[in-house]
Amino acid sequence: MTLSTITSKGQTTIPKVIRDALGLKAGDQVHFTLLPSGKVIMRAKTRNFKDAFGMLYDPDRKPIPIEDMKYGG
Repeated sequence: MTLSTITSKGQTTIPKVIRDALGLKAGDQVHFTLLPSGKVIMRAKTRNFKDAFGMLYDPDRKPIPIEDMKYGG
């Protein structure tokens, strides 16, 4: 278990072992979800939509003619 202290401004430092495990670095964001049970889930938000650019690119994939896209070939 890892402990962190809240400052008078409501700030805290995420312990290094947690930052390392989540791959967090400066500028990354974390998302907190409060469950009805009182438990909190913290998720790292380390990607944005720009990171998806080129994700599906495959240089070996052959182009598909528009006619095949419209009518199923």
